Amino acid sequence: MVSSRPHIILSAAISLDGKIATITGDSALSSKKDKIRLHRLRSQMDAILVGKNTILQDNPMLNVRYVKGKNPIRIVLDSLGQIPTSSKIIQSSHQIPTIIAVSKKASKKNLANLAKFPVDVVIAGQNKVELKRLLRFLHHKKIKTILLEGGGTTNWDFVSQGLVDEVVVTVTPYLVGGNKAKTLVEGDGFSKISQSLRLNLCKITRQNNELVLYYN
Repeated sequence: MVSSRPHIILSAAISLDGKIATITGDSALSSKKDKIRLHRLRSQMDAILVGKNTILQDNPMLNVRYVKGKNPIRIVLDSLGQIPTSSKIIQSSHQIPTIIAVSKKASKKNLANLAKFPVDVVIAGQNKVELKRLLRFLHHKKIKTILLEGGGTTNWDFVSQGLVDEVVVTVTPYLVGGNKAKTLVEGDGFSKISQSLRLNLCKITRQNNELVLYYN
């Protein structure tokens, strides 16, 4: 059966205790070697997807820098269209194709601000971005592979709806702690292990003090 949505790979670096950032938002977990690996993976994807909070916290470029290769399309989930126009994503949108996914609750003012830049604004939902609807649109636009580099909330939205096909996680040699520090997957969580997303470990590679785990 042919899929009606892109193939989605969840990618992240985590601490030994499952954190993706400290309580202050510091997410500098990966080594240079792992960044090279990640950027090589990015160059092989059609698109990268994050939530608005990742933009607010890290202000990333989401491009390919450490290796030679094409920049994937950048997709930001932003139900209200509130992404700062001063962000690197918006400011570089004339260089790298960028999609901002919003809902019908995005204000006319916010949409007008985004209209000043060469971004594609996609309305996909009433009150918030409906992922399955968005993914059908992206599939129609010939986007076949997406690297999900979201925070815990965005990751949960995808996991809980059965929209993650692979997971690539770099386990780094840090114990971060903090009951309010961000974890790989947050949200409400599954109530039973039997209901949880179960994946198969298909590959492990070692990078000095790091392990990269590949699941599908």
